[in-house]
Amino acid sequence: MTRPERVLALDLAGTPALGLVSEPDATTHAKKPAAKVGVLVLVGGPQYRVGAHRQFVLLARHLAEAGYPCLRFDHRGVGDSVAALQSFEALDADVSAGIDALLQARPELQGVVLWGLCDGAAAALLHARRVADPRVRGLVLLNPWVRTPQGQAKARVQHYYRDRLRDPAFWRKLLGGGVGLTALRGWLAARRLSSEKAAPALGFQLLMAEAWRRFEGPVLLQLSGQDQTAQEFEAADTVFDAWRGWRERPALTLQRFAAADHTFSSRSELEASLAGLSAWLDQNFAVTPP
Repeated sequence: MTRPERVLALDLAGTPALGLVSEPDATTHAKKPAAKVGVLVLVGGPQYRVGAHRQFVLLARHLAEAGYPCLRFDHRGVGDSVAALQSFEALDADVSAGIDALLQARPELQGVVLWGLCDGAAAALLHARRVADPRVRGLVLLNPWVRTPQGQAKARVQHYYRDRLRDPAFWRKLLGGGVGLTALRGWLAARRLSSEKAAPALGFQLLMAEAWRRFEGPVLLQLSGQDQTAQEFEAADTVFDAWRGWRERPALTLQRFAAADHTFSSRSELEASLAGLSAWLDQNFAVTPP
């Protein structure tokens, strides 16, 4: 079903940009009260507002059908933006501009929920830590980016090499003088690196951990079972002291998708992710009918 969509003009630190807001239609409004919050999509990596395999398009239209306006836009340096590419660590102004645009387009909203994938999720937490905008009412984080050499090695030891060492074909190659010896050396090197603690001076991961503790709104964390970035986040408390106890965060909803990859490219896994998202939004932000 086609939902209404509007083009919005954004000002990203002096750079003009475009966004698309997907909005509930009259049929949706007849079924449920108007939502209290809208959702702002923060793209991650070298993507733009459409997303890999149209992930962000499907996300926005699903949310509109569920009654939640959703804005997706190109931050500086991606998609139709003409500015130089900005690191996810430097997107505070872009995030704030997106919040402004969505609330100006839908002034009846009481706030926004930031939705981010990978380093988009990292950008959401960094914005929450450094800007602390009270209009941000909740965070939705998919496979957040906290990569370090130690965390990457730990994930490979616990997942990739664990599976290889259990594979009889690996041992046949090793005994036959094949590539198994190279893999065994890689496993030993990864084990040594994974046992080290990350340097305390590392920056963005610690700021993210501070936001994780300080942000007062509800957080939805969605993790893919077939994704190394998600595996690294799961192990963040073994790499950083600042991430200890992250699972005990108040108002945290954790949803795992065992068969999903990094961008939920399987349609069934994406639909499961979207269903979990809309249920979480209804639980935390639905308007009670009069």
